[in-house]
Amino acid sequence: MNELRVSLVQADLRWEDTEANLLHLGQMIDGLAGHTDLILLPEMFGTGFSMQTSLAEQRNGAAVTWMKKQAAKSGAVLCGSLMMEDQGLYFNRLLWAEPDGTLQHYDKRHLFGLGQEHEHYTAGHALLQLTWRGWRIRPLICYDLRFPVWSRQTTSQPYDLLLYVANWPERRSHAWRSLLTARAIENQCYVAGVNRVGHDGHQIAHRGDSRLLDPLGELLLDAGQTESVVTGLLRMDLLQQHRAQLPFLKDADSFIISKP
Repeated sequence: MNELRVSLVQADLRWEDTEANLLHLGQMIDGLAGHTDLILLPEMFGTGFSMQTSLAEQRNGAAVTWMKKQAAKSGAVLCGSLMMEDQGLYFNRLLWAEPDGTLQHYDKRHLFGLGQEHEHYTAGHALLQLTWRGWRIRPLICYDLRFPVWSRQTTSQPYDLLLYVANWPERRSHAWRSLLTARAIENQCYVAGVNRVGHDGHQIAHRGDSRLLDPLGELLLDAGQTESVVTGLLRMDLLQQHRAQLPFLKDADSFIISKP
């Protein structure tokens, strides 16, 4: 499939209120059926970036069930992270829900020490490599953006689209925008980053700046700083043309990443 339509859902999340968030997000994405291939939701879209693990989802919980239903309804993948409990451990877990009910996950590797995330959640250690409608995709979570080795394009796990779902604070918005651009350029791939807006329960402000970037790091789409749902079109032929004209990836270093 040459073209892929990606929708960024830039929402003001209700603090630690999964029911309200699911209702609100459902209203935001209503009408996307048939108009997109991939719907990206922010990090911890059910609760905001909370350390209250008593609110953690189970695999058959309300938010997971909601994702599956919305994927089936829209005919598109839904992708976003939730706090989840699994065998007595808690994870900041990105879920990838396909329309046919397939569910895959990635656990955030880089836990945000400044926010004490590492004191409440267990770090993941495995990348998730996906293929959707002919596109190779790697999804990551928020703070992972600061660690380029983890997202680095390799010959053993090549990808076309790099995803970040986030709760990135306004005070570091320049870093968010700059690092997304850097990841696109160094990996010669499309990059999609979705961030929330509004204030969380600690009164930390978020300004959005959700965006799509092309393999040159050029901005294709910017959701601005208010609640919105925006959809951009990615083209495989342009990606392949860029990589053929500028074959930088063949000169990249090889490396092995250890477990945390």
